[in-house]
Amino acid sequence: MKPLTPVSPGARIALGISFFVLFVAVWSIATFGGFVQKTFLADPVSMLKSGWVLLAEHGFAKDIGMTVFRVLGGFVIAAVIAVPLGVAMGAYKPIEAFFEPFVSFARYLPASAFIPLLILWAGIGEAQKLAVIFLGSFFSLVLMISVTVGNTRRDLVEAAYTLGVGDASLIRRVLIPGAAPEIAEQLRMVLGWAWTYVIVAELIGASSGIGHMITDSQALLATDQIIFGIIVIGLIGLASDLLFKWVNRRLFPWAQLGR
Repeated sequence: MKPLTPVSPGARIALGISFFVLFVAVWSIATFGGFVQKTFLADPVSMLKSGWVLLAEHGFAKDIGMTVFRVLGGFVIAAVIAVPLGVAMGAYKPIEAFFEPFVSFARYLPASAFIPLLILWAGIGEAQKLAVIFLGSFFSLVLMISVTVGNTRRDLVEAAYTLGVGDASLIRRVLIPGAAPEIAEQLRMVLGWAWTYVIVAELIGASSGIGHMITDSQALLATDQIIFGIIVIGLIGLASDLLFKWVNRRLFPWAQLGR
């Protein structure tokens, strides 16, 4: 094992699975061995049984669907606006100078702090939850894309101008293609952040969703249901992350060289 030396795909999968096996083993020892009371941490078997009851008898699948809809909805809205704005800021310095101070200021504001205001403005419906995810994702995504586009290699830009490319063509043919692989990775990262914001949005004023189920389970001290909800979030997030990686590899195979 050497620094920065890549491992084979098979070894990567085996190592990743090994960690989950170790995690479940430690969890099982802690709970079945009586080191932690069930009130504070349910064992894996009880968690799975409660999860099955939630899915089969309490319509938890609908809650999962609502949470996924909110995450994707807020994330897509943020991405549709953030990508062109970030590209414009990275390409044109006057636009960057105009937007960057406010965007840098806004990205430090916690989205959860806006929930009381958003409830006043939009109620407790879907608009409020989508707005929380939007606020949590948008500003950081704009800055990340702006920096990526602005760091385009100058020799490529100069070569394009030498070949007679205009400003619009430069953006379309050089800046965007050059930054696209990294922008795709940034979108993948921000999608993960969106999952943290949707749960916060669902903890207050929600009648459906995984966060709503977790809140109800907390009142009943049902740690088995709480853990099941958390694991479902992790599994869906992991699946979306793997899907994003797969799509990125297919769209930008040249960006994978050397990894």
